[in-house]
Amino acid sequence: MDAASDDRAFRAQVRSFLETALTPDIRAAQARQAGVFSEGDLCRRWHKVLHERGWVAPAWPKEYGGPGWTPMQKFIFADECARADAPVLPAMGLQMCGPVLMRYGTPEQKAFFLPRMLSGEHYWCQGYSEPQSGSDLASLQTRAVRDGDDYVVSGTKLWTTHAHFANWMFLLVRTNPEVKPQAGISFLLTPMDAPGLSVRPIISISGEHEVNQVFFDDVRVPAANLMGEENQGWAVAKYLLEFERGAGAQAARLKIMLDGALEIARCEGGDDAAFLGRWSALDIQLQALDHAERQVAATLMAGKSVGDTIASRLKLTASHLLQDITELAVEALGPYAAADQREALGMGANQPQVGPDYALTPMAKYLNSRAATIYGGSNEIQHNILARVLLGA
Repeated sequence: MDAASDDRAFRAQVRSFLETALTPDIRAAQARQAGVFSEGDLCRRWHKVLHERGWVAPAWPKEYGGPGWTPMQKFIFADECARADAPVLPAMGLQMCGPVLMRYGTPEQKAFFLPRMLSGEHYWCQGYSEPQSGSDLASLQTRAVRDGDDYVVSGTKLWTTHAHFANWMFLLVRTNPEVKPQAGISFLLTPMDAPGLSVRPIISISGEHEVNQVFFDDVRVPAANLMGEENQGWAVAKYLLEFERGAGAQAARLKIMLDGALEIARCEGGDDAAFLGRWSALDIQLQALDHAERQVAATLMAGKSVGDTIASRLKLTASHLLQDITELAVEALGPYAAADQREALGMGANQPQVGPDYALTPMAKYLNSRAATIYGGSNEIQHNILARVLLGA
């Protein structure tokens, strides 16, 4: 078969798997999710299903337990998972920390962490942002002082997604305050049950507990858990961010949300010419995003580089589309948008929802998506990256 036939056969295989693997109870739990990633318990369950199939780490090479897929197969898998509304696994371990370990980890670190990351024994979170250091990551102040075979870490991390589910964290710390900011940062790996480490929940405006503040009160982290060289963590962090921004098949999941907004409007009688005009404009933009994502996969398949700016461009486009689509869905809801559905969301919900099924999550998704232009590197930062490239700075 030619490459196109192979890809069609692979897509059919993935689709068939998802039809069986996404059991009614998994689908029902996912339908109550409104966060960036699915809840921890649902993630663990879906992780196990994918791990047993050998598909939990699409981007990993075979030598580390991945499927060894081509870039197009990775895109097809992400695309089909989005179309099926499969649970969204957190990116911090498999997608971000895993590739960094493969490049910068010692043989001992790879042998210990990668198999446990793959199996789901280790659930990871990311310790980057701080109260005064968000997109300006180089200004971070959490300190790590070498003391024998340990680093003693003091400070705090903010907006730490799924820290309340995680048992491991990768974090950036300042190990040399006397040099320029980027030159004095190191990259550490720490268990979340280390003495002196505590997690405080942050409840978002959408009512969800997805992010946290993490405190380090003289937490001792073994020096063996240093990734790369001391004071060279900035290079590690920049490499990791390549896997955080612009990854996956965003257009497919956004298309499901956009079509959902249209269905709400039809049910509520709000699908007038004005609404359909806005819907069509967003649909055109989504088609362009989908084409761009497919073009990236095809370029990688040909063994070529996609360039330094593609992640920023995709992140900008997808984040704005997410906000616009969720806003459209809320407007389509009409009076149901005023209902407080927070107690009916999530796997542990014990309150009945207000109105029909389609009224449950749109407002929460709308509120949650307000942060989309901030997390993963704010859109202002992405514009600066593109401007520097265009200006040759």
